Amino acid sequence: MTSSYCGEEKAMSVMEWPHHLLSLEDWIDLPETPEYQVEVVEGVLVVAPRPMPFHQSALTRLSYLINEQLPDRYWALSEVEMVVAEAPLTVRVPDVIVGPTAVVETNPARLQAADARLVVEVLSEGTRRTDQVTKFSEYAEAGIEYYWIVDLARPASVIAYRLVEEDYESLGEQSGVAELDFDGDVLTIDLDALTTRRAQRP
Repeated sequence: MTSSYCGEEKAMSVMEWPHHLLSLEDWIDLPETPEYQVEVVEGVLVVAPRPMPFHQSALTRLSYLINEQLPDRYWALSEVEMVVAEAPLTVRVPDVIVGPTAVVETNPARLQAADARLVVEVLSEGTRRTDQVTKFSEYAEAGIEYYWIVDLARPASVIAYRLVEEDYESLGEQSGVAELDFDGDVLTIDLDALTTRRAQRP
């Protein structure tokens, strides 16, 4: 089976996928495919190669930096399933998602978009247009208040958005050490540190 979504995400013939629009139950029953990144958009599977190690290292560090500064009522997670809509089904796997600690502590199999206060996507070669266009619209429609898009191309940068009257309004682009508003707090992110190794101890 081959399909595409907004010209960026491509499904491949990795196994026999269902030949119908998926429900949440169908999604839950799908076998794991650790070699691919799998999401579902309006009931249709979209499959892409796993991000490169450089990307994975950056988002792991980013999640840690965000978590270190969040108030206790929030928790940042990386690569957790998020149900954007149930009918037709759309499930995304954001690079970083911030939700209420009370929800995260229940250890749900996936989060609901209604529980997401902030979503962060780190651009990669295969997801650039999807993150900047498709998910931009999906997350706004789902009512996610904060959306950050991180670009690791040097100099690393981030564009922060906040939902205003159902549309995202840019809070500006920053590079270097970014100071980003989240729910009344300022989170400081050293963007250059996302793409460099920490200094070796003597």
